[in-house]
Amino acid sequence: MTTVDLLDPALVDDPYPLLVTWRAAGPVLRATDGRWVATTHAAVSATLRHRALGRIWTDWQPAEQMEPFNTLHRNQLMENEPPEHTRMRRLLAGAFAKGHVERMRPRIETLADALLDELDPTGPVDVLAAYAEPMPVYVIADLLGVPREDHVRLRDWSQAIVHMYEQGVDEATRESAVRASADFADYVRGVVELRRAQPGEDLVNDLIAERDGGSGFSEEELIATVVLLLNAGHEASVNTFGNGLHALLRHPDQLARVTTGEVTPATALEELIRFDAPLQLFERTATAQVEIAGVTVAKGETVACLMGSANRDAAVFGADPATGADAFDVARDPNPHVGFGLGRHFCLGAPLARVELEITLRRLLERFPDIALAGAPPRRPTWVLRGLAALQVTVGPAGR
Repeated sequence: MTTVDLLDPALVDDPYPLLVTWRAAGPVLRATDGRWVATTHAAVSATLRHRALGRIWTDWQPAEQMEPFNTLHRNQLMENEPPEHTRMRRLLAGAFAKGHVERMRPRIETLADALLDELDPTGPVDVLAAYAEPMPVYVIADLLGVPREDHVRLRDWSQAIVHMYEQGVDEATRESAVRASADFADYVRGVVELRRAQPGEDLVNDLIAERDGGSGFSEEELIATVVLLLNAGHEASVNTFGNGLHALLRHPDQLARVTTGEVTPATALEELIRFDAPLQLFERTATAQVEIAGVTVAKGETVACLMGSANRDAAVFGADPATGADAFDVARDPNPHVGFGLGRHFCLGAPLARVELEITLRRLLERFPDIALAGAPPRRPTWVLRGLAALQVTVGPAGR
């Protein structure tokens, strides 16, 4: 059996050639660290949907040192299974059901236009720093009812925390994540206290008020939920937009299909999510012995789902060089990517993410249909959360 090295440096620059090799070797393989690795769309889907494969949080050690980081994760939706997960998901869904996604749509349109007004049409501009990075933080800030001017702190805390999701993190990363977790939790605690004293019409207010069978979020769950919303919303949105726009600009024929109206931005967005996945690996742990693709996974063993590999599986997306799994086709439909997960941990924020990303992409291409790459972009030195460090473009004169 082929052994998978999840620390292979080739995964950072371009994981896809290696993923082809791993898929060919089998749907479920062993990693050098002992984990199982699901490589195909079928194996990843089966793992994500299986009720006996869940998110089982294990505290980072030493626990006393790591407690601020551990507390945030121990009490959040994504790291729990039923019955806690069921209760928290119902509470969060109930708060979102108050019309927050539709409430945000006109705000996102206005925000996109304001950020695009600031782009310099005369020279190269980093569209990530100027447009894609502030957008999701502003959106989440508005959604939660916190000041937009705090976006730099919120972004920095978020990035420090999510760096812990990489493979083989060092001591400096751990220390930074602990500090960020403590500072972020204190900040959110202050927001919650303010909203209890001065109720508003934002999501934090509804999270405080939401009840399920008479009980709501505990204090630590409420804080962890707000932190999760920003971390997941920011990192996924920035990396999806950056990776996707980069792919679009490297394929001028596909870009033209969107700018001319042949393909809608909403349809193209699904291909942007699929083609270069912002989340490459997501884990599940067996709560009982299960079988995935003919492989027996013992209770307590972990399966690492390779999301980017699933999204490039020719068995699902085809082998035709022009339209298949490794082709970038903005009109692809159906497009059963696993970008938002599957099963009980399917991303609850997917509707908001789709609205935000569709508006962000659509307004950029409407305003600057002649946008083009201004050089090869540098990648972040990570691969689980795959993204660009910068994306220099020329936008040209404004269009519509």
